[in-house]
Amino acid sequence: MKLEGQAAIVTGGGQGIGRAVVERLAAEGARVAVLDMNPDNAQEVIDGLDTPANHLALQTNVSDSASVIASIRQARDTFGRLDMAVNNAGIGQAPGDGSDKFYEAMGKRTEEITSGQAPTTHVDHLIHMGDEGWAGVLGVNLNGTFYVCREFVRIMAEDDCGGSIVNVSSTSAQSGEGSPHYVTSKTAVIGLTRQLARELAGRNIRVNAVAPGPTNTPIMQGIPEQWIADMENAIPLGRMARPEEVASAVAYLMSEDASFVTGSVLVANGGSYYF
Repeated sequence: MKLEGQAAIVTGGGQGIGRAVVERLAAEGARVAVLDMNPDNAQEVIDGLDTPANHLALQTNVSDSASVIASIRQARDTFGRLDMAVNNAGIGQAPGDGSDKFYEAMGKRTEEITSGQAPTTHVDHLIHMGDEGWAGVLGVNLNGTFYVCREFVRIMAEDDCGGSIVNVSSTSAQSGEGSPHYVTSKTAVIGLTRQLARELAGRNIRVNAVAPGPTNTPIMQGIPEQWIADMENAIPLGRMARPEEVASAVAYLMSEDASFVTGSVLVANGGSYYF
């Protein structure tokens, strides 16, 4: 699956799945622009690659279309071309979304269950969610994906060349497990993927999605151990995914091995459709 001579952008590439994707694409020979809100994280990832000078760190707010345009244009100008885009940047909560009340209720309900009581605590998220919190998560997960796809395809059209896009969704898009804004955003990413695959096929641009299940990334470190244990017990393979395993799925969809694959969703969830 060598990607020698190709150039990619990866959003949210400073940690977790995004970092693993950057490392995998670079190992396959691609030059990679790491787009991340945290420029230090992005640079740290690049500094850890075999040939840091071949890659680029760009501070980018994917929920801001102007920031996206500037970063993608800079990546194309630096590399002289772009071939691949990975929309990995994503968040699970935002200020004003009621997550504090949600986790408080989840904690109480877990205590009731583990103590042998019949649970009486309602775990509500929707009724506590403010407009700002709803818009914050969709702004990154959905709008950010749209902004990157749009600018990437504009460049493909200008350069009269084909390419490949992989959008990172989630198994929650199939199970409905999770918060209203997160599940909605990740479900919409799959819809956007399928629509773009049809629209862009004539330009020789393939568009696919990866839907990971629970993955052992920094975002999971704040979750109570009991919740992690319950989660892993519900996964047939008995554990969370490693970021590198999700990165392998992304690399496959980017490669010539997947040259006839477009509009597809590659699920990497250890066999579980609950999470």
